[in-house]
Amino acid sequence: MSPRTEERLVKVVLWAVAAVVITILLSIVVHVMVRGIPSVNLTFLTEMPRRMGKEGGISTVLAGTLYVVTLSLFFATPIGVAAAVYLAEYARESRLVSAIRFSIESLAGIPSIIFGLFGFVFFVLYLRMGWSIISGALTLALMILPTIVRTTEESLKAVPSSYKEGSLALGATRLQTIFKMAIPSALPGILTGILLGTGRAVGETAAVLLTAGSSALSLPRTIKDPARTLAVHLFILSHEGISMEKAYATATVLIVSILALNSLTTSLLTRFRQRLMQ
Repeated sequence: MSPRTEERLVKVVLWAVAAVVITILLSIVVHVMVRGIPSVNLTFLTEMPRRMGKEGGISTVLAGTLYVVTLSLFFATPIGVAAAVYLAEYARESRLVSAIRFSIESLAGIPSIIFGLFGFVFFVLYLRMGWSIISGALTLALMILPTIVRTTEESLKAVPSSYKEGSLALGATRLQTIFKMAIPSALPGILTGILLGTGRAVGETAAVLLTAGSSALSLPRTIKDPARTLAVHLFILSHEGISMEKAYATATVLIVSILALNSLTTSLLTRFRQRLMQ
């Protein structure tokens, strides 16, 4: 078999595998949305759930999701960006830095249930925060932190060194160069990491179920109150057989939200690459 024939064969196999994966994904999305779209309307999005979600809508669930995800980003974003700036601009290669990077990579691969158990033991029980928005947000912040750190670090490293050298040559300090040149240049990549983390937080179930709670259907008033997110609401509706109609509708809203975040992430990443090529 000639090398060209082998290359064509490999391409065919790869295209076939990709087609199978895409077909499976589209089948799941179409199945859920065909069953869920008829039940999604303004009333469903604006009414409170009643009878454990069998009736009503998901307004308080949407609010709970927004509270938990926003607060998790509030904690994770500044810490993640600061850590990435240190690793990309200040840290020298050493055993300590290698250990830090290895730890970040390891955290990114830990199953979410482990984060949930840690959050339950540490935040809910040890710190006595109880099942609350703050417990869920802190747990999600730990989950999405590696994504933000790694994406931000790679974005900062992708900034041409000539930019930094020119800034320093003009008399700017290293700190001014980082905040006024490096970070703005890497901003699309940083936002991409934040949005990827947001997508993971929105779709997370196990970690939120063990920390933010699942029984609360009313609108949370403070961060110390429990809250039910979209993913948890979907899990309870389907697992306990409360209402498959509402479950499919909730799944549709969740899928559309994640697809919108992924589309925005792809758009920002494309612009970032085009900007670097100019």
